[in-house]
Amino acid sequence: MSATFSLFSQRLSCAELLLPQYLNQEVTLAGWVFHHRDQGGVIFIDLRDRSGVMQLVFDLSTNKELFRQAEELRSEDVILVRGVLRKRDVDSINPKIRTGELEVLVRELHVLNKSKPSPFSLDTYEETASEELRLEYRYLDLRRLPMQEAIAKRHEFTHYIRNFLVQNGFWEVETPILNKSTPEGARDFLVPSRLHPGSFYALPQSPQIFKQILMVGQIERYYQIARCFRDEDLRKDRQPEFTQIDLEMSFVNQNMLMELSEKMILSALKEVFAIEIPSPLPRLSYKEALENYGTDKPDIRFGMKLVELGDWAYQTEFQVFRQAVEKKGRLKALVVPGGAELSRKEIDELTHWVMQDFKAKGLAWIKIGEEGFESLITKYLSEEAQRELLQRSGAQKGDIIFFGAGSADIVFPTLSALRLKMAERFGLINPKQYAALWVVDFPLFELDSQTHLPASMHHPFTAPQEEDRPKLLRLKDKPIERLSQEDLEDLLSIRSQAYDLVLNGVEIGGGSLRIYDNELQRAVFHLLRISEKEAQDRFGFLLTALQYGAPPHGGIAFGLDRILMLALGRNSIREVIPFPKTQKGTCLMSQAPSRVDELQLREIHIKTLVPTPPNPG
Repeated sequence: MSATFSLFSQRLSCAELLLPQYLNQEVTLAGWVFHHRDQGGVIFIDLRDRSGVMQLVFDLSTNKELFRQAEELRSEDVILVRGVLRKRDVDSINPKIRTGELEVLVRELHVLNKSKPSPFSLDTYEETASEELRLEYRYLDLRRLPMQEAIAKRHEFTHYIRNFLVQNGFWEVETPILNKSTPEGARDFLVPSRLHPGSFYALPQSPQIFKQILMVGQIERYYQIARCFRDEDLRKDRQPEFTQIDLEMSFVNQNMLMELSEKMILSALKEVFAIEIPSPLPRLSYKEALENYGTDKPDIRFGMKLVELGDWAYQTEFQVFRQAVEKKGRLKALVVPGGAELSRKEIDELTHWVMQDFKAKGLAWIKIGEEGFESLITKYLSEEAQRELLQRSGAQKGDIIFFGAGSADIVFPTLSALRLKMAERFGLINPKQYAALWVVDFPLFELDSQTHLPASMHHPFTAPQEEDRPKLLRLKDKPIERLSQEDLEDLLSIRSQAYDLVLNGVEIGGGSLRIYDNELQRAVFHLLRISEKEAQDRFGFLLTALQYGAPPHGGIAFGLDRILMLALGRNSIREVIPFPKTQKGTCLMSQAPSRVDELQLREIHIKTLVPTPPNPG
């Protein structure tokens, strides 16, 4: 075998054989057996490596022993071959692959390792096996073309990003993985300390505090391809551990940060994926996004903006509409082009869906038919109200109008989700189209759904807009539980210097300018009901650092996995991560998380409340 290993230095990849200097020369290849075809006297084997596929030819008339060895080869066996690279016969050219005009007549074969039969097929682009099976045998799944493509593009994308940032004066700096627990909205993953009994590290949800510390430390331009961890419920675009492209800059304003990061992402998409998005990107305020699309992550590849009907409600006799507005709720409409073809069964299913998933009390609708309005609520609408509705909504014959009436926190999510579902139902979304925008002017605070008290919309280090700063400082000494309604409205009207980048209805990045002076930071903590002691316990080192000449600074973080998912047209970020977790947070390949030995628990001073099964030994 050592003699075989010496041939590795001569090995070429399948793609390298496209270079003209290797034609009619002896070449060495190594890889995996892909396809095996016995044509009676000639065996054709497709050899696969990460660069592509090359057809190997074993001719019985040339070498009987070699032919016999080739007969015993099976899919996924690992082999090394030497032979002559030559042109294929015209009638055997395969135009579907880059190397389809070439083949290697094999003169020497070395079987490096045999493979057990694969539990699922690796030779199709589409997933023919369940996700659970593919994740259990991820080392095989990684050999499939879609996963090879994802890993290659992941490398190319991060390589481009690194080069871009270095060329723009950024330094790559690693921040700690073992941190102090400072929850940022999701639960921390905790790591017990052996040397400090009863104390815990936390895995970082983001490098937020440390990158701000780096700005105080005169680094000025920092970046990191950062691993982050959040113990939260999982969806198709979330994982307990994920990767983000993390930036922070000193002496910048909001426009500078947005323009640089926009240029970085758009140029990377163009270079790596040939996705071209016109620049500059449109900017939409948070309020405009909600009013027009019902969400701060709008998909702008199609129209169907929401229509405001609050004052129109009083032109109707429909009490559901009138009462919603009278109770300071909202009345919005969604016009679906061609939606009149929806059957009553489909509408009933949509009604059940919005009531179950979004807590809506129902789903009012009007079809615009040949004879006019078709709906049970038409009797509550005068002719003048009907004309006004058509004028405001722009609805035409063949359309359907859906209505959302009630509190904003139900109306907006309901109509936003319905807008997307209807766009998919009627084929209004071009899957090959990419549209991005910035959402800006987020509120600095929002009301917590449980306590109904102010909470940070992003995180407590986000700076307010300069013109709103006086509002914040005016309230900094008032008891937060006893704010007047006017004070509360004033507080919720404060806008932040925060910005999100949205691509095809998915938030792929977000950031803000940071608070860099102590007075303002302590004012925000007060309004969030974070006491001096709690602030010192959780963020003391940052607060102290801000007193030593902290520069104005800000940053942004992009979700690498989400960007790759969208650019490659995958349905889940699990399809672009080498070793993902399931929706239950488990690794089916390694069987993590798992129980640990009782001795390990004693060493870190941990006793679990979950009974340990008896050791069969």
